[in-house]
Amino acid sequence: MFTRSGGDDDCRARTLNALLSYDESRDQVLRQFVRLASQALGIPGSFISVLDDEMQHVRAAHNFTLTHSTRQDSLCRHAVDSDSIVVVPDTLLDTRFAEHPLILGAPFIRFYAGVPLKSSAGLILGTLCVTDVVPHRFSREQIAMLTMLAALVMSFLEAWYSAGFADPVTGLPNRQRLIRDLQFLAASGDTTLRRLVLIDCIDMPRAYELARSMGMGPVESLLKDVATLLPLRLRPAPGEMLYTVATGRFALLTRQESRLTASWVADKLTGISADLGDGLSVALVTHTGEAGFRTGELPAQEILRRAVSALHEAITRNVASMLFSEDTDTRHTRDFTLMHDLAAAIRQDKGLWLAYQPKICLHSGKPIGLEALIRWQHPQHGELSPAQFLPFAGQTELLSELTAWVTERAIARLSRLRDSYIQLPVTINVSSSDFSRDSFADELEEQMIRAKLPVSLLGIECLETERILESPAAMQGLEMLKLRGFGISLDDFGTGYSNISYLRRMPLDVIKLDRSLISEISSDTASRVIARSIIAMLKDLDYTVLAEGVENAETETALTDFGCDQAQGFFYARPLPETALDEWLGWRLRSKC
Repeated sequence: MFTRSGGDDDCRARTLNALLSYDESRDQVLRQFVRLASQALGIPGSFISVLDDEMQHVRAAHNFTLTHSTRQDSLCRHAVDSDSIVVVPDTLLDTRFAEHPLILGAPFIRFYAGVPLKSSAGLILGTLCVTDVVPHRFSREQIAMLTMLAALVMSFLEAWYSAGFADPVTGLPNRQRLIRDLQFLAASGDTTLRRLVLIDCIDMPRAYELARSMGMGPVESLLKDVATLLPLRLRPAPGEMLYTVATGRFALLTRQESRLTASWVADKLTGISADLGDGLSVALVTHTGEAGFRTGELPAQEILRRAVSALHEAITRNVASMLFSEDTDTRHTRDFTLMHDLAAAIRQDKGLWLAYQPKICLHSGKPIGLEALIRWQHPQHGELSPAQFLPFAGQTELLSELTAWVTERAIARLSRLRDSYIQLPVTINVSSSDFSRDSFADELEEQMIRAKLPVSLLGIECLETERILESPAAMQGLEMLKLRGFGISLDDFGTGYSNISYLRRMPLDVIKLDRSLISEISSDTASRVIARSIIAMLKDLDYTVLAEGVENAETETALTDFGCDQAQGFFYARPLPETALDEWLGWRLRSKC
C-alpha cells in the first residue's frame, strides 16, 4: 500500500480505502497522537484528517467536533495540494477564508496549522492539524514540533499497514490487502474485466520437513527467494499486483487482456528452483488456478474462493493450470454438502443401512458367508452407492465413523442370529486409517467378547491395500487382528502388478479375485489361462480363493474346474437388505439340504 508497485493514483486510492476503513485499535493510537499534539503545542484542538477526491474525513480528534466535510471546504486541502505546512494565525484576516462556512459557522476555526501526512513513497494522504476558536502566533519551534509529530503519525500508519496488510516473510501485500483491493475496485464503480491467478509452487509439507532438521530459517529463505523470483520471471506491468495469500501461495491480480494467464504463468515458471541458503536449492513444481470476473459483480471473498477452487482442481488432477469451472465447482460443492449430510446421517443414525451379499461355496453350492456393504438412502438424492460417497469420506474422519457404524450393526446381526440355522460369518471392509489406530484390534475383540461371539464370525477385508503397505502402523494393526483370530481378506487381487508382493508381506487368509480377472473366462481363452494359473498359484500357497462378480453359470463352472473355493455375484444374489437376506438364506439352505 505504501510502495509504488502500481500506478500512484491506484496506490493512493488503495491506501485511502484502508485508512478510511474501521479499525478501533489503529484509531485509538491516532487519538493519542492528537491529544499529544495539543498538549505539546499548547493549542486546545487537534485532529488527523484523510482526504480523498471529494471529502475530508476526520479519523481522530481532540477538542474538535467536525467529523467530515467536503474537500472544497477543507482547510487541510491547502496543505495537501501544496505539499507543505500551512499556518493561518487568524483566519478572519486571510482573504481565502473570509466567507468560509467552517470559520463563520461551527466549528468556528480562527487558528489553523496543518502538516501533510506523507508516506515514505511520497504519497500524501491527509494532515495532522492543530486548531482553536481564537487566533494564535505559531513559532518555528512549534512548526518543527508539529512536523515531527506528523512524521511519527506517518511512521505508525506505515507500521500498522505492514503488520496488517503485508506478509512478514516475503514483504508482499497479503491476503487481507487483496480482499481490500478487490473491495475498493468494487466500491469505486470499476467494471473492468479482470482475472485473479493463484500460484502454488512450493511443496510446503516438504518444506516443513526441512524445517524440522534445519530450522525455519531455510524455509523463510525459500519463501523470500520465490517472492523475488516471481516478479523477475513474470514481469508484471504497472498496476498488475502480486500478493502472498498463504504460506507458499501467491496471487496475481490483473486485467483480462493481460498476458498473465494461469497457463502462461505455469509455463513461465517451469523448471525453476529456489534458494534455501548455504548453497542449497529446491526444484519448484508449479500449479496455477485462474478465476475471471467483472469488478463489482462478485464479492471479494467469492473471487478468491473461485481462484482457490481452480488451483485445487489443478493440484488434484496433477496438471499445470486450470480455469475456474462452474460445473466442477458445483460438483465439489455438492460433494462437500454430501459429506456434511453423511456426518449427520452417521450421528443421527438416519438413512444408512447395510446390504449383505452372500458368498457361495463352489463345492457344495451352499452360502458360507456374507459381505456387509453400506448403503445410503439420501433424503434428496435417493439411494447412493458406496462409490458415490466413500471416496470423499476417505479424505476425512468420517471413514472411521462409518467403519464403527458398520461394525456395530454387523455384530448386532451376528448376535441376533446366535442360535439360528441361517447364521453365517460376516466380513466388513476396513481402511488403513482404522488399521493404524493402536487400539483398533483390542476394541474389535472386546466388542465380540461383549456380544459373546467367537472372533471367527467377523472377517476383515482390506481396503486401500497400497496405503496399508506404506504404513508400518497399519501393518502392525493388521498383525494384531490376525493374532486375535480375525480372518483377513485381500480385495481386488489381479488388478495390478504389485499384487504378488502383497502375498509375502500381509497376513492373509482369503484372496478375492477381482471381477476384471474372471469376467471373460467363459468366452476368452487367454482369460481362462490367466485365471487358472493365478488360482493354482494361490491354492499352492494355501489361501482360500474367492471370485467376485460371477454373473453366469459358465463362469461358475470354469471357476469350479480351476479349483476356486468360493464365489459371489449377481448369479447368486445381489446385495440384500437384512430381512430379504434372511428369507433368501432360509430358502437357499433348505433347498440344499
